[in-house]
Amino acid sequence: MGIAYGPNSARGWPSRVAAVAVAIAAASLAGCVEVAGLSAGPSVETAQTPPAGGDQWRAYTDDWGKRYEQNPGDKTASINYARGLRALTRYSEAAAVMRTAAVEAPQDSEVLGEYGKALADSGELTQAKDVLTRAYPEDRPDWTIMSVQGAVEDELGDHDGARRFYADALKIAPGEPHLLNNLGLSYALTKQLPQAEATLREASASPRADVRVRDNLALVLSLEGKYAQAEDVSRQDMPDDAARANVNAIRQMIASRGVASTLRSSPQPAVATE
Repeated sequence: MGIAYGPNSARGWPSRVAAVAVAIAAASLAGCVEVAGLSAGPSVETAQTPPAGGDQWRAYTDDWGKRYEQNPGDKTASINYARGLRALTRYSEAAAVMRTAAVEAPQDSEVLGEYGKALADSGELTQAKDVLTRAYPEDRPDWTIMSVQGAVEDELGDHDGARRFYADALKIAPGEPHLLNNLGLSYALTKQLPQAEATLREASASPRADVRVRDNLALVLSLEGKYAQAEDVSRQDMPDDAARANVNAIRQMIASRGVASTLRSSPQPAVATE
């Protein structure tokens, strides 16, 4: 799956949005939290400031790809090239790049962190889980990696375990919208929609929140039948007509998948305690 990403949005119907809604419709609710990009923050000292848009990401990736070809396994080139590949959703290639770097530096926590993120993006969840546990020392936890660990646990169906990672990460980075976004999606996956809405509203209120956070809030509001509110959220990033069309598309998918009836017929689980 991969969130991250190059920025995705509901308006283009990325797999992230569809997967969450389909999972809820199927009542299994496992394995759909976005992993890629969302949880990423430039914590690696060797990585440059990431570009802002798709064209810039392509140029960034081409540049670092040429540097990587000159010196495969180099830490700086590997990390920056892999991040570019992830942004372009070329997840398997990113994992291969970081696998080579990890062979060269098997104890380097920065390399392991990026390798684990790339593995998570490419769907190699069991290996990602193993690598990420070695990606930071206990006395210096990295919230960006902990966020990915949480997303991996959500993908594997351990939602309580995922929320423990998010809670610990939020102690390091209070109010971080990427963390709150993943936590909100985790609640959505277990049909705890009021908690999902509250968490995503908190995330979207942050000045650091991006379109992906608001897309997820609009999705959850739509799942609750709050279509007017969902349109209001979408209007923050698009014109009125596009916002209306965006929510209508979500609404039609919900209707086609029987999400509403699934939610009504299923008792809501108790709120998970951290």
